[in-house]
Amino acid sequence: MLNLMRLEMKKYHIGSYIKRAIFANFVILGIMFMLLFITKIEGDLTFDNYQMALGIIDSAVRAVFIIFASALIAKLIIGEFKYKTITVAFMYPINRKKLIASKLAIVVLFTFSAIIISTAFVTAIFCAVSENFQLVSDTLTSSLIIQRIPVVIMNAVAASCIALIPLYFGMRKYSIPATIISSILIVAAVSSNTGNFTLYDIIIIPITLAIIGISVAYLSFRNIEKIDI
Repeated sequence: MLNLMRLEMKKYHIGSYIKRAIFANFVILGIMFMLLFITKIEGDLTFDNYQMALGIIDSAVRAVFIIFASALIAKLIIGEFKYKTITVAFMYPINRKKLIASKLAIVVLFTFSAIIISTAFVTAIFCAVSENFQLVSDTLTSSLIIQRIPVVIMNAVAASCIALIPLYFGMRKYSIPATIISSILIVAAVSSNTGNFTLYDIIIIPITLAIIGISVAYLSFRNIEKIDI
């Protein structure tokens, strides 16, 4: 399994996706600072304290990498079926389920790692700049950071599984656009911020969506051995 994952990552040049993830982090940072300055000018209280700011960072990072994951799914799986290049892989003496499982594992692990690392990176830069230039009136405390750690980890686990839901829409007609558009719609539904509240804040919703994501991955390929490409 690990060898298959290494081969797949080498085949699809995962390093290039890591560079794009780093670029996405700086885009998120840019948007955060832009929003901060706009709210200060308008006298809005969105960034009145670090609790709100860190929540927005968490939500933004999840949204970006759920969509990012759909691009990975489109490349590693949907594209292979669409252009029938998967038939070459199926000719090798490799269990089909293990091959697909390795691809899905890459998507899930990449998404989870990207969310954790990106949240830590964006939070660290944002807080450092905010503290030095006193951009947020609130005081950053170590207890707040410690409280956020388990929340970020649990959100990353849920988001990594939710990111598998677009697989269902993509596999229906081997459609790459459907895969990516469905991820955008999912993000829009669960991450839209209304009065500092999102559907993701209702714990049962991310849990349910995560279960759906895992179920989609299983049901999509449970009969892969019988599929004639």
